[in-house]
Formats: sequence, structure tokens, C-alpha cells
Amino acid sequence: MPPAGTTIRIRIRVRMSARAIDEPHRVSSQLELLFDLTFVVAVAAVTAQFAHDIAEGRGLAGLVPFLQVFFAIWWAWMNFTWFASSYDTDDVAYRVLTMVQMAGVLVLAAGVPAAASRSEYGVITLGYLVMRIGLVAQWLRAGFEDPARRRTAFRYAAGIAVLQLGWLSRLVLVETEVLPSSSGLPYFVCLAVLELAVPWWAERAGATNWHPHHIAERYGLFTIILLGESVLAASRGVGRALEADAVGGSFVVISIAGLILLFALWWLYFLGPAGDGLTDRRHRSYLWGYGHYGIFAALAALGAGLEVAVERNGHDVSSSALGYAVAVPVGVCLALLWAVHVLVVRRPVMSPAAVVACVLVVLSLPLATPWIGVAGTVAAIATVCVLLVAVTIWTAAVRSRSRDMSHLAGDEPM
Repeated sequence: MPPAGTTIRIRIRVRMSARAIDEPHRVSSQLELLFDLTFVVAVAAVTAQFAHDIAEGRGLAGLVPFLQVFFAIWWAWMNFTWFASSYDTDDVAYRVLTMVQMAGVLVLAAGVPAAASRSEYGVITLGYLVMRIGLVAQWLRAGFEDPARRRTAFRYAAGIAVLQLGWLSRLVLVETEVLPSSSGLPYFVCLAVLELAVPWWAERAGATNWHPHHIAERYGLFTIILLGESVLAASRGVGRALEADAVGGSFVVISIAGLILLFALWWLYFLGPAGDGLTDRRHRSYLWGYGHYGIFAALAALGAGLEVAVERNGHDVSSSALGYAVAVPVGVCLALLWAVHVLVVRRPVMSPAAVVACVLVVLSLPLATPWIGVAGTVAAIATVCVLLVAVTIWTAAVRSRSRDMSHLAGDEPM
């Protein structure tokens, strides 16, 4: 309960106007944190399904459905995050419409198993429809109440609504066999590309006032969620291995190495000052934001790979396949971490030569799995990532020391 004498203010209605891009102390709201929790459920569902595919030896076959479903999850989160950064009023209407979107996320999560295993997208499309209803209503409200950016808001609302009709038509045409099932993927790719084009088209009428430090924090929080999902996935594998009494030296090595690997990836992600970089290079925000799809998908896939590696440890699954299930997500993540980082900073923290070398080594390690085992492969991948962290920190320290000495030398009298 609040202290005696404290007045509780409930924001019934606040006129929706653009928030300042340099608003001090802008952080994620409690509603945004609650919103993220619904995505924990969705990501857990898609990760568990992909882990099942890997365990059944169908990792490659399950990769495309995994990427499709994860795109739906990521894009729904993206749409809300950037809108909230510009127009969060935290009044009753805003909260209710955000909760409608949360309900849609949970419906989407319920449809993940059917979509990933049987390519049945009915429940996922329904969840997406619920989310889009809430988001379109938010953009329409912004258009009516913020005259300066009315065209931008209405473009967002129109683009989202039209493309939602496209998703519904895709479902109906494929389900009724008007279109062959093989056309589902090309149709999906076309709609996904158009979805990515909506922000670019809408913002041509006038840029929205997203807050760079707020956006950087939101992306960092989602990264932590995905790393947490990887820990959860690995713990599921640990639980099943314990139930099957499949505990041994390899089990311990994989468990410890997997945890160290996740720590190293966390360290690498948060090395760069993304907020300051986005402040100076707002025009790079599209590439920076879209590039995170690959990072987020790789982290989710890594969780699935670690889950199966811990549980099976080469039993009933090709050891090389398990090695690649860990190595490929790590390699993709490292490459994209450097790519999105270099977009928004003047001097990259990570050396491109070091990143390229680490990616090549990580992707080649599964070739040695028949000789060193899954445990050896995971341990070697974790070691490479730890070395990259160490080299990056050491290089940054040397640069900082050199700058300090240069400044001191420049201040000395001649």
C-alpha cells in the first residue's frame, strides 16, 4: 500500500502526442515489462518445438517453420515497441489496447506446435489478427490526436490493416486448396517483405519520435529474455537427462560449457553503447532494428540446440547434427552482433578480424565432433566465445590507455 497521505493518480485519458526524443530518464514502463512476459510464452513454445525437431533428426526440415513462426513473434514485438517509444501515454485506453495485443500473443503461442509440426497456421493467424486490431486502433488514435504526424500514423494503420487481410487471405487460399500448399512459403516471404516495408513507407510522411536510449534498452531486455529462454531450454534438457539417468562426464561438460557460452554472448551484446549510437545515426535504425531478427532467432535456436545436446548427448541423434545445432546459431549471432554494432558506432568495439576468425572456427568445429564428441564441441565453442570477449576487453583497454596518454602528452607544455 502507498504511504498515508499519498495521492494515487489514475490517468483516465491523456491526449496522444509524440514524446520527446531526448526525454531524460526514459526507461521501460511496467506495462512494457508485462508485455514482454507474454512473449516469454511464445518464444518458449517455438523453441521447444524446434528442439523436438532437432531431437527427431528433422532439424533442417523444422528450420523454415521455426523462422516463419519466430518472424511473427518478433514482428509483433517490434511493432509494439517502436509505437510505444513514440506514443506511450499510459492512460486507460492505451493500457487496454496493449492488453488486447498481449492476449493475441498468447493465442499465437498456443498455435505454435500446430504451425511448426503440421504447417497449420489458423491459430497463429487468429492471434496475429487480435494483436493487429489493438495496434491499428493505437495508430488511428495517434492519427486523430497528433495532427503533426497524422499522415504517418494513418499510413501505419492502413499498411498494417491491408497486410493483415493478406495474411488472412493466405490462410484461406491455402486451407481451401485454391492455392497449392507449396505456395505457402513464397506467399509468406512476399507478405513478410511488405511488412518490413510498411515502416519505411509510413515514415516518409514524417518521422516518429522514437527515443534512442529507450529503444536500445527494449532490445537489450528482449535479448535477455532470449538468453533466459536458452537457460530454460537447457534446464529442460537437464531435467529429462536426469530422469533418464543419463548423467555422466559429458553431461556435466555440456551443461557448464553451455552456461558459459550464454554468459559470453550476453557480454558481447552489451559491449556497445547502442543508445548513443542510435542518437547520432537515427537513419541507420531500420538496418539496426531489422538486423536483430537474425540475432534473436539465433539465440532462440541456440536454446533449442543446447536443450537437445544436454538431453541426448549424441544418443539417438547424429553427433555432427548436434554440433551444428549449437555452432550455426552461435556463428550467425556473432556475425550479426558485429554487423548491427558497426552500424551505429564510429569505432567498433569488436575487431572484424577477430569476429571473422571466431565465426570460421565455430562453424568448423562440428566437423571434429565424431572425434571429440558433442561435449568437446560445445566446450570448444564456448572457449572461442570467451576468448573473443577477452580479446575485445583487452583491445578496448589498450585503446583507452593510448587515448589517455595522448591527452596527457598534449597537455604537457613545450
